Parts: sequence; C-alpha cells; structure tokens
Amino acid sequence: MSETQTSLMNQQLDALLYNETNLVANLANASALINSTYTDLNWAGFYLYSSETNSLDLGPFQGKVACMHIKVGAGVVGTAFADQQIHRVANVHEFPGHIACDSASNAEIVVPLTKDGRKIGVMDIDSPSLDRFTAENELELAEFAKILVQHID
Repeated sequence: MSETQTSLMNQQLDALLYNETNLVANLANASALINSTYTDLNWAGFYLYSSETNSLDLGPFQGKVACMHIKVGAGVVGTAFADQQIHRVANVHEFPGHIACDSASNAEIVVPLTKDGRKIGVMDIDSPSLDRFTAENELELAEFAKILVQHID
C-alpha cells in the first residue's frame, strides 16, 4: 500500500466517523474500511475490554468467525492489551501462547486502543500469509487507531 493510499484511508476514516460517537457503528465501519483497503487479510476487527470479566470481548469485525473472549495477557491480542504496545507478528505459530481462533491465520498485527488513559481494547488484523505486515503498515495502523479513538466517547 502506498503512502497516498494510507493517507487516503486515514482521511476516509476521519470523514466517515465525523460527528458520530456510536462505538459499535464506528468500529464496524472502521473494520470494513481496513478490510476493503488492505489486501491479503482474513480478519480485521476489534476486541473490547470488559472490566467486569477482565477479558477482551469480540467486537465488530470483518472476516471469519472468531474467539469471543480473550484473557488479558493471553495470545497476541491479550499481550498487546496488557503491555499497551503494538505487536506485529510475522508468524503467529511462533508466538508464545498464541490462540488459534482461525487456523488459516499466519501473521497478525494488534494495536491497543486507549483514550485519555482509559484502555478501550485492541484493533486486531490477521493474514493467511506469513510476514504480511510491514513496519510501514504498523505506522499506518497506529495513526488509524489514533484517529479512531478521537471518535470514541
């Protein structure tokens, strides 16, 4: 994906979510935008933090069926949420404690979503191709997440 496409995707997100604060609607459109912009994906969506269960619960997504609950600290999703760092994994089968929600997934990138110190959840994107996500993708998706949380109350 070129820098122009990325810039366009992030501009589209900002325009798409303008004046909209419904969490489910915003995440649904954000996952659709990622899925339609990036190639070679089999899952793009969100897990939302529940303080009641101290787990990440399945949110809006595009792709194959997924795990409905992930414990904080478990797998790539739970680890990224726990340490609040982006995790770009070239081969998920080599990630300690990897949770195989979809056996077709081979690469994954997970971006924490935090607003004003409040941990909202994570953006999770999977690919059937090994080493699918680049450092450039990581920067693009970090910016995407930054724009997204501006539209979440």
